[in-house]
Amino acid sequence: MTKEKSILDRYPDYEATIGIEVHVQLKTKSKFFCSCLNKVTKEPNVNICQICSGYPGALPVLNKKVVDYAILFGLATNCSISRISTFARKHYFYPDLPKDYQITQGERPICTNGFIPIRLKDGSIKKIRIMRIHMEEDAGKNIHMPDSNESLVNLNRTGTPLLEIVTEPDIANAQEAKAYLKAIHSIVRYLGIGTGNMDEGAFRADTNISVKKKTDKELGTRCELKNINSFKFIGDATDYEIERQLKLIAEGGTVKQETRLWNTLKKETAPMRTKEEAADYRYFQDPDLPLIQVNDEWISRIKQILPELPYERFDRLVKEGLTPYEADILVTDLALSNYYQEAAQHTKSKHLVNLILRDLMGHLKEKKISLSECKVTPKKLAELVDLLDKGTINSRAAQEVFTVVAQTGGDPSEVVKNKGLEQIGSVDKLEKIVQEIIATNTKQVEQYKGGNERVFGFFVGQAMKKTQGRGNPKILQNLLKKYLK
Repeated sequence: MTKEKSILDRYPDYEATIGIEVHVQLKTKSKFFCSCLNKVTKEPNVNICQICSGYPGALPVLNKKVVDYAILFGLATNCSISRISTFARKHYFYPDLPKDYQITQGERPICTNGFIPIRLKDGSIKKIRIMRIHMEEDAGKNIHMPDSNESLVNLNRTGTPLLEIVTEPDIANAQEAKAYLKAIHSIVRYLGIGTGNMDEGAFRADTNISVKKKTDKELGTRCELKNINSFKFIGDATDYEIERQLKLIAEGGTVKQETRLWNTLKKETAPMRTKEEAADYRYFQDPDLPLIQVNDEWISRIKQILPELPYERFDRLVKEGLTPYEADILVTDLALSNYYQEAAQHTKSKHLVNLILRDLMGHLKEKKISLSECKVTPKKLAELVDLLDKGTINSRAAQEVFTVVAQTGGDPSEVVKNKGLEQIGSVDKLEKIVQEIIATNTKQVEQYKGGNERVFGFFVGQAMKKTQGRGNPKILQNLLKKYLK
């Protein structure tokens, strides 16, 4: 595998330093500190109460499931689980933050000092260190009305439990940033703690970027790219921001510490506000919430429900015979990976992954449906693979059978029988067909014997045409080579 190109290749004397903060909405039944439904809904301000709406005197009550999920994610990312952690108040003013502070964790987060491995394009592994993971509540949402110049506030999201995952500045370019975020996203999905739906804001990333000369000891001034909601946009925005800073330095300018937004239409970053420091938020311990004490028994209970993680499944699939390319596609999509796992219980054939990556994924894309809507179940696909392995049908017929099963949900064996797609494997039958083709195509025979080996494909095509696509390709090719000597 070749190394993926980076924007920094144009600036060999410089390097980028990138740290990422990821916010993951957790999939609990109720919100973090109240019993309101934790549910995405189109109707504004319906899943709210005195607590998440910030009424004076309303007291928060901790949802223990949020702590379970935080410990689970911490274990999945090789973190140390803090035996004692605390909640803090982070003060700032936005119309969608009714208390004028956010309940979060400050000096004593639930998880610290972890890492996850990411696989780069050249196949190498790099560990991205995780500084901390802390729990916090989400804010609401401001909706700006361009026609009336009004701003509306929807508090449904207020109090939704979040995990914030903060890396060390270990990421060197946009490619590594995307690889890291995809890895985190996959872990969230595999653990089942969040939907990861970026278009709903359930998975959001803030990317902190600075550049400096490779010979400089001190890091450059950082800028934060806020709440970008797609892997592609994160990659594009990171590349743009790196080059913006490099050009600014080259022109004698100074990089200002600020928060910037990515404009998807103009494909450029733009200033949003100057970057706050921790002191600006006036953190202090929340007096209404207790210490969280995590003992060995609690950690042991969570360890028991820890599933196979994406990078572990990747390694196992490669050991079982898949190529890194095949394993990467399967592991990235949890539903597809589980589909393969179920089908693989019925067959170990190499044809299985080929049919999944070609026919199944092509069908899903063409019909714009999910795996749960697909009529080709894992067991039916395994049966189709078995027919292919036994030589009952050839690969061309397998594609036809797949199409019929996808349309009707029928049984592959019955489709083969009803459509007469059984492969012709009789040497005697195929030998007669080959002899007839050679006898009626003397010109092409002379060309082949004269050294034009490409004509061989013509004979194979004629043989498949004569057998209506049912001839055994290997037997046909062997017979053609025998009679074309």
